[in-house]
Amino acid sequence: MKKVTVNKKTELKISDIVGFMIKKVTPFGTGAKVDCPKEYIGKEVYLVVTNKEID
Repeated sequence: MKKVTVNKKTELKISDIVGFMIKKVTPFGTGAKVDCPKEYIGKEVYLVVTNKEID
């Protein structure tokens, strides 16, 4: 997976948004995962990571 370097001036503009959700990253083997509905299989997805932790 390509990791993008982010600086404080980074801006993300997305059009044609189909859905929006807030999920918690969970451990999976030696990595991590974020679950999403099967209806998004095959779709292009952007994962935005914040410093805020959720329960």
